[in-house]
Amino acid sequence: MDTLTHALSGALLARATAPAKASQSMLPLRRRVALGALAAAFPDCDVVVSWMSPLAYLYHHRGVTHSLVMLALWTLVLAWLCAKLWRGTENNGPCWRAYAGVIGMGIAAHIAGDWITSFGTMVFAPLLDFRAALSTTFIIDLWFSGIIIVGLAASWVWRRSRHARWPAVAGLGVLCGYVVFQFAMQQRAIDFGRQYALANGLRVSEVTALPRPLSPFNWMVVVDTYSQFHYSLISLNAKEAPAPLPPDAGFFAKLGAPYLPLSQAKWQRADRLGNDNELPLAREVMLHPKFEFFRWFAAYPVLYRIDQGNPSTCVWFQDLRFFTPGRAAWPFRYGMCREVGNGAGEWRPYELLSDNSDSKIPVY
Repeated sequence: MDTLTHALSGALLARATAPAKASQSMLPLRRRVALGALAAAFPDCDVVVSWMSPLAYLYHHRGVTHSLVMLALWTLVLAWLCAKLWRGTENNGPCWRAYAGVIGMGIAAHIAGDWITSFGTMVFAPLLDFRAALSTTFIIDLWFSGIIIVGLAASWVWRRSRHARWPAVAGLGVLCGYVVFQFAMQQRAIDFGRQYALANGLRVSEVTALPRPLSPFNWMVVVDTYSQFHYSLISLNAKEAPAPLPPDAGFFAKLGAPYLPLSQAKWQRADRLGNDNELPLAREVMLHPKFEFFRWFAAYPVLYRIDQGNPSTCVWFQDLRFFTPGRAAWPFRYGMCREVGNGAGEWRPYELLSDNSDSKIPVY
């Protein structure tokens, strides 16, 4: 989830849980809400690892700063720092315990907000590198963010009322209800995928559904048949297909156009390792020890293409998890390249930044 929405969720949670009566040992309301926002944004400070290398981002983003195992430590450290900071400007101000509650809730809200997306969150880091992902909510969900903003705005409008925190409480309740609704829609999409697999006699490993932009009714259903992925972009509430897009269609129109009613759903296929001609090279790269990072990271790995020519041969893979029609670029495309000719070189891993074959960077 985007960092701004994380911060807003922390502010809403801090406002909703603010005590009705203030005391000297408690945080002032404005400070409490501001700290809730900052604490909920804090885990995303791990993006600095991307300055080290592309692989550092894959291995460490949503890692220890997003971990339930580390939650208490981050809470204590940040609470102690806040107490020290404000003790320098206030006499007998709140102790670290007053800060710990709101900071802990803010960080926990961030972890929960990332868990419901598809990217995956290492909630047990550094003990385990397992990535948990409920996959009910798209990484940028305007409805999700809007509910939070309305709850905060209503609390501000009624800020002088003794019931000022109840709009924030209601906002949290609606937000939780929205995620439950998304989960119900996800199960409907998965059922549709199972019906497709049954009707076509497919030997299935798993059927999943991933959220897509603009609406909780938009999903990508994925049927894993071991060697292939069958996938379809569907809208659970659409009665008819969208009208053809004009040449000057806007960004949001392009994002929403591919999702079809269940009765008109179109299924596409993507091979894990390509066709028979591509299979030997694709398998060699996929199983290469230096490509272990992609095998660990990718949820739905498929062959993108093979570039053969001078001076090198490159085999590229992508993850269907990040396929979003209407976006300008497809992120997290990785592969390996080696020099061709006499004494061909060893395979080296790269990230492909665009469709241009020359637009690649070494990952380490």
